[in-house]
Amino acid sequence: MPSIAAPTTLDPRRWRILALVALAQFMVVLDVTIVNVALPDIQRHLGFSADGLQWVVNAYLLLFGGFLLLGGRAADLLGRRRVFLVGLGLFTVASLAAGLAPSSGALVAARAVQGLGAALLSPAALAIVTVTFPHGRERNTAMGIWGALAGLGGTLGVIAGGVLVDALGWEWIFFVNIPIALAVAAFVPGTVRESRATDVPRGFDLAGSLLGTGGVLALVYGVIRTGPLGWSAPEVLLSFTAGIALLAGFVLVERRATAPLVPMRLFASRGLRSSSLGLALNGSAFLAMFFLCALYLQNVRGDDALQAGLHFLPMGVAAVAGAVIASRLVATIGTRPVFAIGGILSAIGLYLLSLAGAGGTYAAEVLPGFVVFGFGMPFVGVANQIVAVADVEHHDAGAASGLISAAFQIGGALGLAAISTLANTRVENAVAGGASQTDALTQGFEAGLLVAAALCAVNVLVALFASPPLKPTEEQLLEAVAAA
Repeated sequence: MPSIAAPTTLDPRRWRILALVALAQFMVVLDVTIVNVALPDIQRHLGFSADGLQWVVNAYLLLFGGFLLLGGRAADLLGRRRVFLVGLGLFTVASLAAGLAPSSGALVAARAVQGLGAALLSPAALAIVTVTFPHGRERNTAMGIWGALAGLGGTLGVIAGGVLVDALGWEWIFFVNIPIALAVAAFVPGTVRESRATDVPRGFDLAGSLLGTGGVLALVYGVIRTGPLGWSAPEVLLSFTAGIALLAGFVLVERRATAPLVPMRLFASRGLRSSSLGLALNGSAFLAMFFLCALYLQNVRGDDALQAGLHFLPMGVAAVAGAVIASRLVATIGTRPVFAIGGILSAIGLYLLSLAGAGGTYAAEVLPGFVVFGFGMPFVGVANQIVAVADVEHHDAGAASGLISAAFQIGGALGLAAISTLANTRVENAVAGGASQTDALTQGFEAGLLVAAALCAVNVLVALFASPPLKPTEEQLLEAVAAA
């Protein structure tokens, strides 16, 4: 993805343009979290197995992360407004199909198409913002609004999901996207100007995108199948072998492509390597926590969907506070200590959550863990967004940003697969040993969150021994806060 030049003249419609594309991005982020509180209802109505339920989340994440870089290149070459509208259309049709899904397979397929639509829409929307606002104060303000709305989408997703599920049914967590998308689509053609990049090699690295996404998909499938089949089962071994082979093919294609999605020279950057790993681990812990806690609150503690959504709210508030404080700390003590503090706080928060039982109060057993984890997670995000592009050439900054965004999504999918599979295995073993269903679910919740806490502890080691120390400029700081 090339560097994007600042506009030569101010567009008088620029704030309306920001409102339109930020609303679409809000919808994309909303769909990462809104589905979590609906999972128990979806499982009951469509007959998902315990292992299969995670595909409702993972199908979206894998296609979103796997085609994010291709979406950015398509926007640059074909036109940012055009690709934005195509992505918005795919997302809308898939949302309708998801709400009408008659079976578990149909829902997973619709979620995959939603993820593909998001992968086209999201980078095109960000590029539209970048080419609409001039470099400097206005662009920083616009990026701050963009980041705030995206973060709000994640927080409000669980609450909106709870309201919709309780009032109208799980289908409406998907139907709600349709009026938003139609309203955005109606105004974009007359408001947003078309733009393209003129300084990039022509061509699409479709083969690289398919190989990379297919490789990760095969690995996730293999991890999930270890639960019912075991690690040595032929199906599991074949999935892992296929995944490794496809990813090896991805590397070979990227090395030879004239316009690669991921230029191999990027991995010469120590900061980009450590940030990709740090954000992948952060995504693993975050998405696994959301998935497990949504099921725990409803299936163990007896929350309805709305109560579960409201119980997540303090974590979102803590995350906003964490982002503000992290952005101040990183300017004074640097990125490495902030990254390490974030890993420590996240691990402590998940450990506290793992101690929650079936009978204690929310305030005593769940709230402290939510607040500590929510507060710590942005420390990791802010620090790594800065480090990732600090020593990357300016013309590679877009590709680097896309890579770490994809790392978060794909790391989240792999982590969710591994942690939820382990948790489900723990539940099955506990039931086989004579435990009640509630006790077994609690044991699975505890086991999964302890693994997620261990991943956060690994991130502390990444911070201390792999991440380069850096004190950011004001511009780097503003861009990082918006992205995180």
